[in-house]
Amino acid sequence: MSDGTATPTPGAQAAHHVPTIPTTVSPSHLAVAGTTMAHPQSKQPSHDCPILVWMLSLNREVSKDEYDACYKVVKDCVPHAKIKYTPTNSESFKQCITLMMPLLMMRHRRIPRSKWRDCQTTTGKHWIEQTPDDISPDKFLHSMIGYHLTYNGSLCGMAMTQGTQRKVVNIGIGIKHVSVDPLGITVPEFVESQSHKLTELELKSIVQPEDTVTLRRLCVILALKDAYIKAIGQPLGFDFSRLEFNVDNETAIGDGHPLQGWEFRIYRANLGVARRDQITSQIYQCVVAFFRGTRESNFIWYHNAKELESWVQFINIDQMLKVIPKLV
Repeated sequence: MSDGTATPTPGAQAAHHVPTIPTTVSPSHLAVAGTTMAHPQSKQPSHDCPILVWMLSLNREVSKDEYDACYKVVKDCVPHAKIKYTPTNSESFKQCITLMMPLLMMRHRRIPRSKWRDCQTTTGKHWIEQTPDDISPDKFLHSMIGYHLTYNGSLCGMAMTQGTQRKVVNIGIGIKHVSVDPLGITVPEFVESQSHKLTELELKSIVQPEDTVTLRRLCVILALKDAYIKAIGQPLGFDFSRLEFNVDNETAIGDGHPLQGWEFRIYRANLGVARRDQITSQIYQCVVAFFRGTRESNFIWYHNAKELESWVQFINIDQMLKVIPKLV
């Protein structure tokens, strides 16, 4: 596989005012290669606050019993989540199983649910704080785990990092299905429907003679913007056109000011999804955004599955359901 592709193994509230886009984050306040999009050789990520990502493939349909099992786990172990019980609603199941990912992550760390609590900032940014009983005071401050959850189509994602609370909350993940929406429309029609999220420069860089290239370029920019907006804790309804990503030059601006100090990790994922009796192939463009406070923002492109092995883990529905008894 190449071009940043990895194959897994086995709310709408508009802002009532226009906030200033944080081009940097003060600690006191808180890929496509070849013809698809040009970029230089991959840069190396920082070792401070290492990033881990789990991606859960919704690779098949689920039964009511399976929905009930996931819903019960969320109800019992994720008290901040308010999900209406609707077993026939696929969105409800996606919300439930995505909210289970931090539980699984802490289980892998062998930390029981009674030994940690889920916290959030005033802007809804989540971090996990362990009980200090079993941690030395000097290590406790650096034991906070910031994370962000999202899903799109048949792919759920969780990006996480560990360090001090003020650092780890500045993380976000964006996932975009590389497909037109709704199905059946042309790529130019889809680009037109998304043009209000783009600047003139972005629109010019996206539109290419080949529709497949145009679609992939569009999804890269939308995933970049989504990841950044989630990392800074902005609400749904944020005006994406206030951001401009010049991907070819690997620069970004917000409200006319450079976005400094950010790390953007860009990769793709291939899924095989069973729907009734057919297996369909789906491609997703993924971006993780994290504020590191460096002089410039850093765009890191991952070209193949091997490059992702050290920090991206793929799981599927069956693997999650299998460990439910251990999560509670």
